[in-house]
Amino acid sequence: MDKIRVGIIGAGNIAQSAHLPAYAKRDDVEVAALADWNLERAQDAAQKFGVPHAYTTVEELLEHEDVDYIDICVWNRSHCDVALAAAKAGKAILCEKPMADTLEHALIMKDAIEKAGVPFMLAVPTRYGEEAQLLAQMVEKGKLGEIYYAKTANVRRRGTPIGWFTDSSKSGGGPVIDIGVHCIDRTWYLMGRPKPVRVSAMTASAIGNFKTKGVSRWEALDSDVTAFDTEDSAAGAIHFENGAVMLFEVSWALNAPNQGYTQICGTKAGATLEPLTIYGENEEGYLTDNKPTVGKSGIFDNEIDHFIHCLRTGETPISPLEDGVTVQRMLDGIYRSARLRREVEI
Repeated sequence: MDKIRVGIIGAGNIAQSAHLPAYAKRDDVEVAALADWNLERAQDAAQKFGVPHAYTTVEELLEHEDVDYIDICVWNRSHCDVALAAAKAGKAILCEKPMADTLEHALIMKDAIEKAGVPFMLAVPTRYGEEAQLLAQMVEKGKLGEIYYAKTANVRRRGTPIGWFTDSSKSGGGPVIDIGVHCIDRTWYLMGRPKPVRVSAMTASAIGNFKTKGVSRWEALDSDVTAFDTEDSAAGAIHFENGAVMLFEVSWALNAPNQGYTQICGTKAGATLEPLTIYGENEEGYLTDNKPTVGKSGIFDNEIDHFIHCLRTGETPISPLEDGVTVQRMLDGIYRSARLRREVEI
């Protein structure tokens, strides 16, 4: 079997903590090169993970390396620029969430990718956990009936990342677009991906750049960024064309307990994740709480496994281009609703 060659753009934390370790476990994929605007960082990461070449731009990498696809691990604002270069070169694309910093950029990406006819997958790893996949299969088979209500949260009492995440010119927003995208995307996926039509939401910047002691914080390698102009919490409701609704709550900093969950409710049964629990009734008519036993492997490993499988088989990814754009529409609606202080159409 010929090795698939990948070029990774961005040598920051997500590349070094998730993508590169996942590739290191495979013998059918070769990381041909890394590119990062900080060449020293790219070179250091290349040496650490045994990558033969390092460059400063995607264009430079594409000029010198024959790769099958580009793995986008840069900050959100640069997703569009890198994707356009990859599509122009006819390369497949794996893009870290969110698809872009804005809906406008996501639509520009969509147009270029479709015109180039290249494969695209959005990297939303929480879809790829064994529990989520089993639940998705149950929903598809109608085991839970019609899904009409869901709620999800990714709440940190204190956990604002350090670095470019708080600079809206690079990130596009705060916890909504950073960690909210995970729980909103997975919950929507498990609901069967109904069409979103409107949203009512609020965002707050009430805590700000806190100095709380004794808390850990994710630190971008570009930690010298000092801008702090994003929200630190958000909540709202997304309504769908089929009448279903999703409630969501996300925060980097909120005076509330840490919590993270996904819950969906159907006409036959409901479910929560982590641990996967099915809330239903047995044949005798009694309420039951069933906890299926599933394997536990790395969600980033599973995600990359799936993309490689799709490249080799031509199958459509579980998180395709259309989903990336739809999720971006929901994120855009959340920010517009909060800014206008009213419900908006998606």
